[in-house]
Amino acid sequence: MSAPATPAAPDGSGDKLDRAVLKVASVVVLGAIMAILDTTVVNVALQKLTIQFATSFDTIQWVATGYMLALATVIPVTGWAADRFGTKRLYLLAIGTFLVGSMLAGLAWNVESLIAFRVVQGLGGGMLMPAGMTILTRTAGPQRIGRVMSVLGVPMLLGPMCGPILGGWLVDAVSWRWIFYINVPIGIIAFLLALRLLPKDNPEPSGRFDFLGMLMVSPGLAALIFGVSRIPSTGTVADVEVWLPALAGVVLLVAFVLRAQRVAHPLVDLKLFRNRSFSVAMITMAVFCIGFFGAMLLLPTYFVLVRGESALQAGLLLVPQGFGAMVAMPIAGRLADKIAPRRIVLPGLVLIVAGMVAFTQVGANTSYVLLLSAMFVMGLGMGCTMMPITSAALQTLQSKDMAKASTATNILQQTAGAIGAAVMSIILAALLAGKFGVPTSQGQLAATVAIQTPASHDAAAGLAGGSFAKTFLWATILLALCLVPAFFLPKRRPVPAEAGEPGEVASPVPMH
Repeated sequence: MSAPATPAAPDGSGDKLDRAVLKVASVVVLGAIMAILDTTVVNVALQKLTIQFATSFDTIQWVATGYMLALATVIPVTGWAADRFGTKRLYLLAIGTFLVGSMLAGLAWNVESLIAFRVVQGLGGGMLMPAGMTILTRTAGPQRIGRVMSVLGVPMLLGPMCGPILGGWLVDAVSWRWIFYINVPIGIIAFLLALRLLPKDNPEPSGRFDFLGMLMVSPGLAALIFGVSRIPSTGTVADVEVWLPALAGVVLLVAFVLRAQRVAHPLVDLKLFRNRSFSVAMITMAVFCIGFFGAMLLLPTYFVLVRGESALQAGLLLVPQGFGAMVAMPIAGRLADKIAPRRIVLPGLVLIVAGMVAFTQVGANTSYVLLLSAMFVMGLGMGCTMMPITSAALQTLQSKDMAKASTATNILQQTAGAIGAAVMSIILAALLAGKFGVPTSQGQLAATVAIQTPASHDAAAGLAGGSFAKTFLWATILLALCLVPAFFLPKRRPVPAEAGEPGEVASPVPMH
């Protein structure tokens, strides 16, 4: 357990983030930046790695897939581990594991060793975000969750924005090995700062480890995400590589849910969902992640495929979105501790949908001024949306529930994000395949070849641009649907559980 939080003002105002909280936040943000940045940096380098190891793209994809599956496997265990061993020890273990994995990945001698070391990285990365979120929310206290969530949102913005830029530069100008070595100095600094600045652990007695539950939820989550992630490459949900692991994952997760209602200390505490504020926030988050992260996957692909930009240039073109979010997020964080989450999230979603409308009309020659302006508006919306939704989920919980709530939140984000990326990829691939008269799995490849052929460039770019416009329309519809659950977020400022009756899971939150 972290040190007790500074008492909050009754109205949530006049309770700034003091030096103690900011020190903890600096450690958590540094670790999160390292993990999130690494994901986007590596994605840019996959083509280079394919050539370097003289292997197929299907094989090299396991550099990304292995990391993702390790991440999904270890996240469910972090809530129990944080309560049992302490968040500081867990965070140091996470940074150390990630650091070792990074060093070994940089030394990889063949593609098999690289994939294995990326799995080690994923085990560390999977513990970093939920453990860091738990440390930060416990230290700040429930009245300042909005502000600390806005701080924790910084790496989520910087990773997708800076990753392609840094990855493109490292691969082109230095060496592919440095996409992993870059984590070593950051990891060492984060480890030393965590050792010095994080509050001393005072772990409380935890329930018996739910080993059977782990055998259900960890492989179930990994199998589901793996099956979903195979949709873009196979081009259909009917392929055995898609439906078999996805079905196995769903069966395991359903079995876990049924069992968790009967055991005393399940690995993921489903009793949290009895809290109406937490449940509504999680539903809103799921719909948002499917639509938004699916759309974010399309943006760089559009710039590279249709507009002929390099990976580095595509990364630079995403900067206005990150800038918009960085402008809005601190303001939204302060407001989230003072006013009802619904009053922040709904306008944020409207801004995102308004920005997305411009992309439903994209073509091969759409004005960059219009697109960059639309991304800035979307960034403003994102700054008012993702972290306030997370704040709404956590504000009414007790401190002892933070570790398991952070675990549940991260599981949902990973799963919904993977589903969103797969859904948008398959819609785009199917539309491109229809335009170019090829099977769905070859849609993007056919478009790339046609665009790179001078004789067919203009026509192919126009056809591909139309396919992107229709795919962005689906993403826009999903984000608009997110307004429905967001409308049921608390319309009054949530009351922390500690203010209610002893032993409550959460205080009642007035909805009307």
